[in-house]
Amino acid sequence: MILIVPIGYIPEWLIKDVAEFVDSYYSTRGVPVDVGDPISESLFLSAYHPFRRQFLGGAFLPTLSEIGRRKGALATVGITKVDLYERGMNFVFGVASENLRTAIVSIYRLRPEFYGKTSNDELLIERAVKEVMHELGHVFGLSHCPNIRCVMHFSNSVYDTDIKLPYYCPSCEKKLLQNLEVML
Repeated sequence: MILIVPIGYIPEWLIKDVAEFVDSYYSTRGVPVDVGDPISESLFLSAYHPFRRQFLGGAFLPTLSEIGRRKGALATVGITKVDLYERGMNFVFGVASENLRTAIVSIYRLRPEFYGKTSNDELLIERAVKEVMHELGHVFGLSHCPNIRCVMHFSNSVYDTDIKLPYYCPSCEKKLLQNLEVML
């Protein structure tokens, strides 16, 4: 099972739509999706960098991994609304660890309002789906793909996320299925 865990307040409709999409892909490959109970952002206050006004993304992973292990999940993905960064990067949409089988995705910079645009729930869902699918690809052993339409293509900006599809290209999917076969 893939466990999706809301961190702080994430709209229920967003979690539901993301979980349904991810489940529609992964359950047909033997890995269903479940949504866990929300956890508090306060668990991660030590990851907050006041100068940057961002949270270190990787700091979320051990806690999420532990939650997933307790639930018997093959992989765990947290979704948060706080802004994330990693060392050496201005920001990240998400971070994943293959070893911990865990990922975190932030919707902070996926919201159209962040870019001065009108709120658009459909676009937010589409972007969140792509980033969750991308980070799950990393959890399951995939690296970045040169195909700009593949969900595993690196997103340097939200425009890169908008260009790609929410699916793995044939090459990435083949590797993903091989990796899942070993894990299951």
